[in-house]
Amino acid sequence: MSTPAISVDGLWQVFGTDAKARLKEALGRNDTAPDAASDLRESGLIPAVQDASFEVREGELFVIMGLSGSGKSTMIRCVSRLVEPTAGSVKIDGEDILAASPKRLIELRREKLGMVFQHFGLFPHMTVAENVAFPLKMLGKSRAERRRRALEVIEMVGLDGREDAYPRELSGGQKQRVGIARSLAANPDTWFLDEPFSALDPLIRRQLQDEFLKIQSGLNKTIVFITHDISEALKLADRIAIMRDGRIVQIGTPAQIVLNPVDDYVREFSRDVAKGRHARLDSVLHTDTPPQMPDDPKLRLDMTLEEALANCMSLYEPVPVWDDRGRMAGYVHPSDLAAALQVDRS
Repeated sequence: MSTPAISVDGLWQVFGTDAKARLKEALGRNDTAPDAASDLRESGLIPAVQDASFEVREGELFVIMGLSGSGKSTMIRCVSRLVEPTAGSVKIDGEDILAASPKRLIELRREKLGMVFQHFGLFPHMTVAENVAFPLKMLGKSRAERRRRALEVIEMVGLDGREDAYPRELSGGQKQRVGIARSLAANPDTWFLDEPFSALDPLIRRQLQDEFLKIQSGLNKTIVFITHDISEALKLADRIAIMRDGRIVQIGTPAQIVLNPVDDYVREFSRDVAKGRHARLDSVLHTDTPPQMPDDPKLRLDMTLEEALANCMSLYEPVPVWDDRGRMAGYVHPSDLAAALQVDRS
């Protein structure tokens, strides 16, 4: 099995006086992490991240979502070591970054880790190209090489022609694109994004989401993406981790989150989501001995439930589903597709 791109194990972030020692004492007094967290709160400390564990595969777009105060932004700051965790382990490509020296941490951030935040901090006295090229300047690249790479990523994010503009001449969406381009300039393997689109109006936000997916399809980066928006999470994610009060309560694919929420908190996130738009046929696939199937609407395993239902709207018997090699993967009932498309209004 290949080494995960990111591996987080037993991560805690506790804010307050003498947090490490008091966390150790709380864990010694209590059998479970929630009980230890309750103990810490009673002592006046804030357990912002509690015993979090997850892995992110190479090339995966992993979304962490939750309401304000759930701990998602603190989590990404711990994983990127912008904040020192109180306890636990964080490994990137097998390297324990919590044990990294300050010098090694600078190297990682310059060469391996890209970061984009909601407040992107462009240099007002620099042009777009100069802002984008700044990380390369820190790496000692020549002026010509910096300019070439800057123009390359500026085109990638759809800002070609604006390379000599200044931040004051850009819209909010354009500034965000510059922030994304700057984080990509050094070609990082791993990319951390903390609510990068949340300050934008809905239309620009959707456009940037589409642009982001286009960029990711070409670059195949390992990405941890923070959002509070379930629609954004479902649109972007390969897998989603949902946080509540500092704890991860469920990790799953968009289909698993929508179709099989573990509790009412997760269910409430997807209450107004048309489930068939985010789930694929494998979530309702039957793989037992198929019944007689007189109709074949040519359903593919990678179709969403919504696409599949459109192809067999007038059918009432089970229909086959085919994989990308033309083999029958199983079958579905059109009624199952219709049921999955219903929005939960309860």
